[in-house]
Amino acid sequence: MIVRNSYAKVNLYLRVLGRRPDGYHEIATLMQKITLCDEMRFEPGGRGIVLRCPGTDLPEDGGNIVRRAADALFARAGRSMDVAVTIRKRIPVAAGLGGGSSNAAVTLEALNELMGNPLKPEDLLDLASRLGADVPFFLGGGTAWAFGIGERLVPESLPPFWLVLVNPGYEVSTKAVYEGLKMGLTNGGIQYKIPRLETVPRIVQHLRNDLETVTMSLHPDLSEIKEQLKAAGAMGALMSGSGPTVFGIFETEEEAIQGEMSLKQQGAGSVFRARTF
Repeated sequence: MIVRNSYAKVNLYLRVLGRRPDGYHEIATLMQKITLCDEMRFEPGGRGIVLRCPGTDLPEDGGNIVRRAADALFARAGRSMDVAVTIRKRIPVAAGLGGGSSNAAVTLEALNELMGNPLKPEDLLDLASRLGADVPFFLGGGTAWAFGIGERLVPESLPPFWLVLVNPGYEVSTKAVYEGLKMGLTNGGIQYKIPRLETVPRIVQHLRNDLETVTMSLHPDLSEIKEQLKAAGAMGALMSGSGPTVFGIFETEEEAIQGEMSLKQQGAGSVFRARTF
């Protein structure tokens, strides 16, 4: 049996640069893994692939990206195995934190290990890119820039910090948010400059998410949560991904604990404290 943590991410910087002819959007984003995580158990045995997501409404068949990841791995390896996969969810679903993508990446790595590593890292990366734009990121280290539709990764190194995350308790459709941008097709080269982020104050200074305006126009309460985080001591606050989770940045654990307590007292939503790694 293999037991693994499946970590969430936040987007510290997300620029949408244009829409491609295939309907996807060109982005430049800085993703950071955080200690908020699901627990995944992989137990060999039984009959076929059995997926369990207790305490959730998540599908336990091919509608779940974990099942699709397992099927893709077995197809590439040319053989399969009997295995039970149990996900203990802690990362909110459809929340801009990459929970499903992280689960898929962990599934690829864990099942490959259980099978004796028939696939090389580059094979897993190829499978990850076919499963979803964020999945390749979760196969790598804790921090990376992602370009294109998220498939081109460049590792980054940032100073550590703490976060308080607030999830309002509803899901947001990533597809609907991108459609709300109403961007024209990208023509020619795209010019943009990646900021240098050597310190936590520099990270805060350059917080950016081009999807935030769209999601917050649909859900005005998120603007209030952002202000609550700042009032609770956050150096800066931003929505992650297409939302609706909003996070605040704190330099020390003590400040994050105080911020977490303040937000919980206000009943802002589901509140989580985490750190980067």
